[in-house]
Amino acid sequence: MKLILGILLSLCCFAADAQPWPAKPVRIVVAYPPGGGIDILARQLADRLSAPWGHAVVVENKPGANTIVAADAVAKAPADAHTLLMTTDATFSINPHLYARLPYDAQRDFAPVSLLVLLQQLHVAHPALQANTLDELVKMAKAKPGSINYASYGSGSQPHLSGEMLKYKAGIDLVHVPYKGISLAVPAVMAGEVQLTFSGIASSIAHLKSGRLKPIAIGGATRSPLLPEVPTFTELGYPEVETHAWFGLFLPAGSPKEAALRIYQDTKNILDEPVFRQKQLIDKGYEVVGSSPAEFSNYLKKDLQARGIAVKISGAKAE
Repeated sequence: MKLILGILLSLCCFAADAQPWPAKPVRIVVAYPPGGGIDILARQLADRLSAPWGHAVVVENKPGANTIVAADAVAKAPADAHTLLMTTDATFSINPHLYARLPYDAQRDFAPVSLLVLLQQLHVAHPALQANTLDELVKMAKAKPGSINYASYGSGSQPHLSGEMLKYKAGIDLVHVPYKGISLAVPAVMAGEVQLTFSGIASSIAHLKSGRLKPIAIGGATRSPLLPEVPTFTELGYPEVETHAWFGLFLPAGSPKEAALRIYQDTKNILDEPVFRQKQLIDKGYEVVGSSPAEFSNYLKKDLQARGIAVKISGAKAE
């Protein structure tokens, strides 16, 4: 009798463990406010994932403290794969180098799911700047050290790291002027308050076409199909000047691997839809990736190391 009860108990436990995923609504916690590029993509994915998953997929915005608020919340969520974190490189590649202490461990407390897209930033200038190429900019900066300034959206932000790495590799002196957000940095260049900044294609292409900004260079290994005339830092001899940001999905550590693979595959299917891929991603300046959990994990290790070097060179500290 005890043997039979033991077998039945084992079968019940197996049935519980084999419960299909998802078993309830899935929450995507976005580390930024509503309305931005990452929030829009999260909502587009949520709309398309609810049907194949058979449950509602809801987006919850938890901005604050340079993505730390959202990361901390997901790190402490149940490891049942029903809570996802959608965030940028700030959380996992930059913050660990900026902050002496974080409430989460970037490598221990999360399971990478997929690197969705990369966003290469443009190095743009006010049209009155008497330099139209990177070579001309470097020569001008060397001739008049400290006479050219560039805007960022804070110490340790991507434009700050890119600007300081360019200074280091080119041996020039540019003056860093931090603003409170990219929504202020780009207009500052157009107004002539500062001469340079780094900006995403989507937020600057209209200003390039109107002549209110001019391009100097762009990050990435290859030129953007939206701006094929703009050379990359790599081809100009500065491959170390990384300008990219990325959007990625994560689960709390210990979440079922099968669920992570399901999430990766289903989101990749959406990213690979020809119309969605072109109109919602490529046409907005995104470089589509859609990597697997294993590929994303390997990428994160390299990105963390590269950003560590950039932060050290920049001297950035958490504000």
